[in-house]
Formats: sequence, structure tokens, C-alpha cells
Amino acid sequence: MTRLNLALLLALILSSLYLVRVSYDARRLYIALDIAQNDARKLDIEHERLKSEKQSQATPLRVEHVARDKLAMRTATPAVTEYVTYAPAPGASGVAP
Repeated sequence: MTRLNLALLLALILSSLYLVRVSYDARRLYIALDIAQNDARKLDIEHERLKSEKQSQATPLRVEHVARDKLAMRTATPAVTEYVTYAPAPGASGVAP
């Protein structure tokens, strides 16, 4: 009877240690999951902020202002516009070989 009691006591101690270990691992994984979810939320917020900033930077007025001031571009007028016409080469039938 004593051997049976010792075997059951040993099984009880081992299962208790296993339960403690599994609980510890579960808590550790839950904390890691919570941290990852918080990081994902922060990244989503940053992404939305960057999208709105990009949208505000790409307004036509701002693009025109940057093109004029930083790139020294000017608007096209009929005076500076060149029209290119297509003239087939002499002897060309217009069909590709």
C-alpha cells in the first residue's frame, strides 16, 4: 500500500509541476500576443497618419507650387508648345515587316 501511495504522490507532484509550467507558458504567450496587438495598433495609426499626410502633400496647388519654385517649371502656353506630326518615311507602306 505504501508503494501505491508513493507512486500516486509522485504522479501528483509531477502533474502539479507540469500544470505550473503550462500556466506560466500560457501567461507568457498571452503577454507576447498583447504586445504584438499593441504594436499592430500603433502601426495602423502611423499608417493612417502617413496616408493623410501623403494626401495633403499631393494636392494640386502644392504640386504646382513645388514644380514652379523648386523645379523651375512653368505652365505650357501655345507660344512654347511644339506639335509633332507623324510623317511616314518615303517608300514605306505603313505595314511593319
